[in-house]
Amino acid sequence: MDKLIEYFNNNRTLPFAIISTLVFILYITLILSRVSACFTLDAGSNSLGLSFYYTKEMVQSFFELRNQDQLICYSQFLKIWDSIFALIYTLMYASWIAYFLKNKNLFLIVPILAMTCDWAENYMELLMLETYIKSNFISETFVSLGSGINSTKWILSTFTFLLILYGIIITIKNLITKTKNNSA
Repeated sequence: MDKLIEYFNNNRTLPFAIISTLVFILYITLILSRVSACFTLDAGSNSLGLSFYYTKEMVQSFFELRNQDQLICYSQFLKIWDSIFALIYTLMYASWIAYFLKNKNLFLIVPILAMTCDWAENYMELLMLETYIKSNFISETFVSLGSGINSTKWILSTFTFLLILYGIIITIKNLITKTKNNSA
C-alpha cells in the first residue's frame, strides 16, 4: 500500500487520473450501455442502485416489469459489469483525490468505502432477485439492508465529489497565489 501511495505522490498522478477518467467514460459509453440493454425499459427505473433509497414496493415493481430473461441479465450485470464499474470509478476518484489533495492519503478511504458499499448493495440486490425468481417473494429485511447500504454509498460518493471539488478550489487558489507572488 505504501508503494502505491508513493507512486501517486511522484507526479504521475495527473496522467493516471486523466487515463482513469477516459477509461471511466469509455466503459460507460461502450460497455455499460450495451450490457444493460437487455434489461433496460423505455419508462421507469433501470437500476435500483441509481436512486438514493428504495422501498419494497419499488423493488417489486422493478422486478415485475421485467421478464425472466431480463432479470437474469440484470443479475449478470450486477455480478460482473457493475462490479467492474465500481472498481473503475474508485480508481478514478482516488487518483483525482491523490492529485488534488497531496499528502492527505487518508481521504482515499472515502471512494474505497463507496465502492465497498456498491458491491455490498449489489450482493443484497442479488439476494432479493434470487428470492424473487425462486418464490416470487421479496424480503423486507433485504430491501432495508440494500437500501441502507445504497444510501450510504451515495453519501460517500457525495463526500468524494466534495473532496475533489475542495481539491480543485485549493489548487486554483494556490495557483493564483503563486502567480501573484511571482509577478510581485
